[in-house]
Amino acid sequence: MPFDLILRGGRVVDPSQKLDAVTDIAFAGGKVAAVGTGLKADPGTDVRDVSRYIVTPGLIDLHTHVYWGGTSLGIDAEEFCRLSGVTTAVDTGSAGPGNFAGFRKHVIEPSQVRILAYLHVSHAGIFGFSHRIMVGESEELRLMNPIEAAKVADANRDLIVGIKVRVGLHSSGTSGIVPLDIALEVANEVGMPLMAHIDHPPPSYEEVLGRLRPGDVLTHAFRPFPNTPATAQGTVKKAVLDARERGVLFDIGHGKGSFAFKTARAMLANGFYPDTISSDIHQLCIDGPAFDQVTTMSKFLCMGMELSDVVAASTVNAAMALRRPELGSLKPGSVGDATLVTVRQGQFDYEDVVGEHLIGDRKIVSEGVVIGGRWWHPN
Repeated sequence: MPFDLILRGGRVVDPSQKLDAVTDIAFAGGKVAAVGTGLKADPGTDVRDVSRYIVTPGLIDLHTHVYWGGTSLGIDAEEFCRLSGVTTAVDTGSAGPGNFAGFRKHVIEPSQVRILAYLHVSHAGIFGFSHRIMVGESEELRLMNPIEAAKVADANRDLIVGIKVRVGLHSSGTSGIVPLDIALEVANEVGMPLMAHIDHPPPSYEEVLGRLRPGDVLTHAFRPFPNTPATAQGTVKKAVLDARERGVLFDIGHGKGSFAFKTARAMLANGFYPDTISSDIHQLCIDGPAFDQVTTMSKFLCMGMELSDVVAASTVNAAMALRRPELGSLKPGSVGDATLVTVRQGQFDYEDVVGEHLIGDRKIVSEGVVIGGRWWHPN
């Protein structure tokens, strides 16, 4: 089969293959077709000299809110992905069983960017999240809709990758941990993983972790005090270590209030890296402090994680969390998505959600993307 596109001479960083080398990547029929030096172009092949760039598998942002126009926190997926190098945006609970059909028809299906979703167990998803209105959808147990959530998840398995629930003082109020138990019932019924949001207690970090199963995701995992994974002495809490041992996954989900440098420094110092790095991008954090996926990745690069580990947390690890092994890789036969980035040197001001600033010496910048084997450069 002739190649549709060849990316020529870039530094390919693909942790799924333990690959970090200057080589070519070819695409055909919407998939990765070949990896190697000197790949031969056909007369109709689009050949791009990417020798100035790092080429990674298409970035996956495991925590976004992209139900634009359907919820007040939704942002435009295509605009966001162009700027941040994301080829798969995973919406985490913007829609519930009562409004997922609109999300699918009006946002997901027309999008050039792949959008997958965790379905909220609450009937209308995250409906009360704005600058002026902040109502935790899990506060009201009458909105929990496990029967319809199971039906909708089962009927949309091509797009729905799991069940979402938000618990904590600001999300579930006096309902506490009960919404998590309801969501787990749905996840068990449909055989999908769960993503659990956690904010201020109650419930405690330990209570939430104690209920999660292998393959479930705790997002906002490096959040500030209270409900932080680190002890006051800078060690990792035993419940956190035990949860990772049994297969619970830890996702960043930066957002407006859920990532602190202090927590991250303690966790990284103990060798506890996040499984996945995600932005939790929405209307209240897109102008800071999260900004986008590559900015979130840059923060971890500047805190000492190796580039390959940062890329893995935004590609192959996320694909495994989604149970979509065809994503997050440049192995031949994988989905034909790739991200081009540069790592700029200098002094860059990064901010966390509690106002602490970090002056970093590097910044990951998106330079272009390939989606479905075709060049899709930022406008």
